[in-house]
Amino acid sequence: GPALLFVKTSQGKEEGRRFYACSACRDRKDCNFFQWEDEKVSETRLAAREEYNRNRQPSFTHRQNVDRYKDFVLLPLSKRRFCQECQQLLLPAEWEKHSDHQFLCDITTAQLKSPSQLLYPLENKKTNAQYLFADRSCQFLLNLLMDLGFRRVLSVGTPRLHEMIQSRASQEEEFSVRSLLLDIDFRYSQFYREDEFCHYNMFNHHFFGGEAARETCRKFLYEENGERVIMVTDPPFGGLVEALASSFKKLMAMWKETEKEGHDNKEMPMFWIFPYFFESRILDFFPSFSMMDYQVDYDNHALYKHGKTGRRQSPVRIFTNLTPSMIVLPEEEGYRFCTVCERYVSSGNQHCEICNSCTSKDGRRWKHCVLCKRCVKPSWFHCNNCNCCTLQKHSCEKTHVGCFVCGKAGHKRSACPSLSRT
Repeated sequence: GPALLFVKTSQGKEEGRRFYACSACRDRKDCNFFQWEDEKVSETRLAAREEYNRNRQPSFTHRQNVDRYKDFVLLPLSKRRFCQECQQLLLPAEWEKHSDHQFLCDITTAQLKSPSQLLYPLENKKTNAQYLFADRSCQFLLNLLMDLGFRRVLSVGTPRLHEMIQSRASQEEEFSVRSLLLDIDFRYSQFYREDEFCHYNMFNHHFFGGEAARETCRKFLYEENGERVIMVTDPPFGGLVEALASSFKKLMAMWKETEKEGHDNKEMPMFWIFPYFFESRILDFFPSFSMMDYQVDYDNHALYKHGKTGRRQSPVRIFTNLTPSMIVLPEEEGYRFCTVCERYVSSGNQHCEICNSCTSKDGRRWKHCVLCKRCVKPSWFHCNNCNCCTLQKHSCEKTHVGCFVCGKAGHKRSACPSLSRT
């Protein structure tokens, strides 16, 4: 989809040179697209770029994949194969072409209903970072959404939540929740119809299926028969918050357009799942959001796991524009309700009488610093040289490094008053 416009700055200079680069890949090895904003591109280079893109299109369209799936499920179990190298469901006529590849045999209906476990997770931190919810977190999210009365879930980059909803809907007649998955991983088109999956890039709000896919999303967001909609998103943690926020606001605007009355002064309900240390950045773009204490865990992440199996507790939280008191967290997992803050907090998050808030972000009990006039992590100490709380083993010299543009302390380059903005 469309590239994003970035700016390359030099220290001490207010003006930077602007350039276009890939919206999804931050590593030039994954996508080498680069173009200065003021650069004139020759016809030859444009043609070469078109050819490059053409050669990297998927083998089948979404419609073809849906038809192939229908043929695949009619096959007897002994003839159901999945190529692990091509990450593709194989029909018998295609076996020979993949004869030297590794493949799985006897693909069951249960496996087809759980594609996130059949497909290899794409774990490039700078591109896909496809870490999948642990069953505990997924089940908690689904139960919470149902308790809150939501019957439609726009699943943006949350394939495991989507498949849990799809699986329950196919097994239980009384189950009334529906989900639409928006994801950049086109492999999911092999398992879901066009009204269940849209190939989508959350960094530039690009629907690869064009207007038809956009209309599918718009139709899904239309709240008929009182079926409330919520958006749940789990972006790659290395993703640019500004780009993500821009796309999410466009999805919210799409929701607002679906009904002339009733949405005027409201935001589409949303769960943005992201690490707690991005709190200030998210609140910059969505001031109505607040962060919940619930720790979201992942199956295939070395660190972000519940209990003692992970090396440390997960820093991933739920940011939402719903009233915090509505989000009931499981007491059996150590969460309690703070009557002063009117929200559920982790057991280690003690209420600070001076701040008048439960201040901990990471689940541990934080301590109040009278000099800083705020609560800080228990491992931090007040440094008189730096005039702030920091780790005991730190370099005081670092405090003299100021803004990358003007050199002054107290702000970063992105907030520099002398940086000309467009």
